Amino acid sequence: MGRNQLQPGEGPGGADGFGPDADDTGCPILHVDMDAFFASVEVHRRPELRGRPVVVGGVAGRGVVSSASYEARRFGVHSAMPTARARRLCPAAIFLPPDFAAYRAASDAVMKIFAQTTPLVEPLSLDEAFLDVSGARRLLGSPAQVARQIRARVVGELGLTCSVGVAPTKFVAKLASSRAKPDGLLVVPADRVVAYLHRLPVGALWGVGERTEQALRRLGVTTVADIAHSRPETLVSALGPAVGSHLYELAWGRDPRAVTPHTPEKSVGAETTFETDIADPEKIRRVLLELAGRCATRARRAGVTGRTVSIKVRFADFRTITRSRTLPDPTDVAREMFETGWSLFDALGTREQVRLIGLRLEGLQDEAAPRQLVLGEREHGWRDAERAVDAATERFGAAAVRPASLLSPGQRAAEARYRDESPS
Repeated sequence: MGRNQLQPGEGPGGADGFGPDADDTGCPILHVDMDAFFASVEVHRRPELRGRPVVVGGVAGRGVVSSASYEARRFGVHSAMPTARARRLCPAAIFLPPDFAAYRAASDAVMKIFAQTTPLVEPLSLDEAFLDVSGARRLLGSPAQVARQIRARVVGELGLTCSVGVAPTKFVAKLASSRAKPDGLLVVPADRVVAYLHRLPVGALWGVGERTEQALRRLGVTTVADIAHSRPETLVSALGPAVGSHLYELAWGRDPRAVTPHTPEKSVGAETTFETDIADPEKIRRVLLELAGRCATRARRAGVTGRTVSIKVRFADFRTITRSRTLPDPTDVAREMFETGWSLFDALGTREQVRLIGLRLEGLQDEAAPRQLVLGEREHGWRDAERAVDAATERFGAAAVRPASLLSPGQRAAEARYRDESPS
């Protein structure tokens, strides 16, 4: 089934208390993480790629790596890396554009296996989830035995591999799965959690990004043990009340969060990285309109609306800013999202070169929630028009209907049906 990766100094089978065969008493939480998911799905679909470096992501210009096989990772390629750099590091790699429909289908199959194991499944993304298997012991065995069964089913039924962390808390289980990669299993016993954590660098903790790590290093804090033995008020003073207290608790292995099935998405969004930096407001406006359409479509498909619209702007020098505005009422309408996003961008008053722009709808709620009618609002407006577009797109494809603002002047003249942008 693959190797079980242990921390430096650990013997095979958990000689010092950690490993795939360690005591899993009091460890009902599993974190299951698929290995190089997108790349693995592609290799499974194309067996001739097995054993070769495979990179999935934007394949041209300013594309970004979404997933890299472990053969590619040996050359230093990793997710979120610019594709151009990945090509320099591994010119022999096979570069493939993402096929999200295939990944969604594979994810659904994986999640079905999880759901057949326990009803307590909390998906985090397409390729990872927390499971609480405390209720499965009588039928399926101990947590580690359940983890082995899941791994066997995933590889046997889907031809994919996953890594599993088994621990008493979500945080430690997720940490363990990352240390078990690829294709491994790691159990962190309940009575060994603190010993396990305190050997790790501060960057292993949730919430420790580059800036937080720099702030901790200025305090002389480089390991999780250093955090645990710091004065809480010192951490709070340096990092703020929320982060300081959060890291102190994690450093002692305290994480009271339960596995919550079917956690709703907190936001939907879309973003675009330009092939070349642009400063033309009209081009940025057109891209924002397209992004708003994508966000709105995703929201309607998910059956949610949101009250907060935010934009992300990354300039040519990689400086990134965000701006947001909360609307009086929730929306799933692209026109409202676009107008809000454009006003946020316009208020920046910038003419700098832009590398990336994104738009996001936040504060999501079920679309069936009561919606306050606006005085003078037309009975049939943008919402109905966009739902009609959804139906047309579903039937005829994405190219069948496009907003007039996304057409060139020549296209507008040729496609007269788009001249009037107001819904009838």
